[in-house]
Amino acid sequence: MALTGSISVDLSGASAIVTGAGTGLGRHFALTLARAGAKVALCGRRLEPLQEVQGAIEAFDGRALPVILDVADAASVRAGVAAAEQELGALTILVNNSGIVVDKPALEQDEAEWDRVLDTNLKGAFLMAQEVARHMVRLGHGGSIVNIASILAQRASARVVGYAASKAGLEHLTRALAVEWARHGIRVNAIAPGYIETDINRDFLLSPAGQSIAKKVPMRRFGRPEDLEGALLLLCSPAAAYMTGSVITVDGGQTVTL
Repeated sequence: MALTGSISVDLSGASAIVTGAGTGLGRHFALTLARAGAKVALCGRRLEPLQEVQGAIEAFDGRALPVILDVADAASVRAGVAAAEQELGALTILVNNSGIVVDKPALEQDEAEWDRVLDTNLKGAFLMAQEVARHMVRLGHGGSIVNIASILAQRASARVVGYAASKAGLEHLTRALAVEWARHGIRVNAIAPGYIETDINRDFLLSPAGQSIAKKVPMRRFGRPEDLEGALLLLCSPAAAYMTGSVITVDGGQTVTL
């Protein structure tokens, strides 16, 4: 039985695609799935970080394939999914992780910034899900699509209007695709993380402003990437065979407080 952290799940024989796999949560998701036995296509726009993750996976005898891919470009998505299928075989898991944020007051954001966030976070997730689902339907097997949403899909915060809107759209996209694709054996679910500490946001979360947010979390701490492993592995495994259209919140209790 393959192990990832303290959680035991066997994904041997599965082939997965993870977008935004070169850094942050995407990197952790790719490593988590590989440690559980899955072959993983590492998708992103820059080769060097993908190759670093590939090396980390191959260090424990896992299989990984770097794939240069822009989730907001349909032709790039088609080519990337085809390359992953050709090298890794039938694709059974997609983790839609790619996401960006523009941190700026709504009155100061321009159209290009709005489009960039929505194109990556929402349109990109749809294009990836659509292409991977086409692959699953063509080959006649089901699979699991996991969209990485956010607690900001349900709770508002200043300065990140595009991000919040895109993640709210992603949650409902999850439900709509779940209804439409269930007959094909394709499960579509989402994880809604709270504040998770990564290299990208660590300085802010450790700052006085960040620590003031931590005090409002019932568990009195921010999440760590490994806190998302349980939800990810559940949704990607046969243990969630009767789950589709679900959104699992992992936020230390933040969204249930007043």
